[in-house]
Amino acid sequence: MKRLNIKLMLVAVIMALLGVFSYNERVFADGKRAFAVSPMSQRIILKPGETYRGSLTVANPTTATEDFNYLVTVVPFYPAKLNNGVDDYGTVTYTEKTNANMIVDWITVDNPEGTLVPNEEKAITFSITVPKAAPAGGQYLALLVRENPDIKVEDDSMSVTEIMQMAHVIYADVAGTTIKSGEITENDFPSFLMSNKLEATSMVKNSGNIHTDAEYILQVWPIFSDEEICTNEENAETSLVLPNTERYHAETCDLPSLGIFRAKQTVKIFGEESVLEKTIIVCPLWLLFSILFVIIGLIIWIVIRIRSRKKAKAEIED
Repeated sequence: MKRLNIKLMLVAVIMALLGVFSYNERVFADGKRAFAVSPMSQRIILKPGETYRGSLTVANPTTATEDFNYLVTVVPFYPAKLNNGVDDYGTVTYTEKTNANMIVDWITVDNPEGTLVPNEEKAITFSITVPKAAPAGGQYLALLVRENPDIKVEDDSMSVTEIMQMAHVIYADVAGTTIKSGEITENDFPSFLMSNKLEATSMVKNSGNIHTDAEYILQVWPIFSDEEICTNEENAETSLVLPNTERYHAETCDLPSLGIFRAKQTVKIFGEESVLEKTIIVCPLWLLFSILFVIIGLIIWIVIRIRSRKKAKAEIED
């Protein structure tokens, strides 16, 4: 029983940390118990002095065999700073209150707790009353949906309290004077590869007061052709960048295992754009060693030939 509890808790932690930036439904399940939150996040516009009303849906799917007792709590949300060059946008990060999450004091959840039987869903409604003096720009919070810690689930095989949870993130834009300012601090990819995996990296910084989507386009062609090997030009990759944060991004392309190619990466944020173009040589390690072996062998052969000729010439002169 103890080992089962530990396993369930580890699964819960992993699920709580994964993918909160998806805009679709996500289901948590461990067999008997399950619940779903939809959508996983939403973007809203707020006006000072007015009240916004919204909702999300919590469901106990038909795959579950037990009731789900839920509790919704409000927590500040904001990505932390870069850690060893890599941002934490891909994880659920809760921080202390800042100017960017004053919204936690403005929101009221109407039905923060309840019980769902299998195949039942319920709308969790909330209202956000925005102060007249609220500053313009981004405000962020997470509605944490979890098992109610005051209701303990028990059966013959396990005893579990508060192990399942998921976050619904609200990205709010308070109307007013906004600052759209950003810069691209990195845009790079290698010129020589020993494998066929090209990785183009970039770093963007949002120095404004509202969130925005950064855009990334990677295109690769053979050196003497305009037929693209890979491109996302018509469906550019995007990532949400919050105010006063930096966002790391990596775009990849699988190339032929040998050849010379042209590559171009375009990165955009607000009105800023960075375009990098390079010629890329792909040469596998085995071929590199083979070429090196041939070159060394050729040099040795030339040296031997020169010495042989000198020796032969010296014998003739004697």
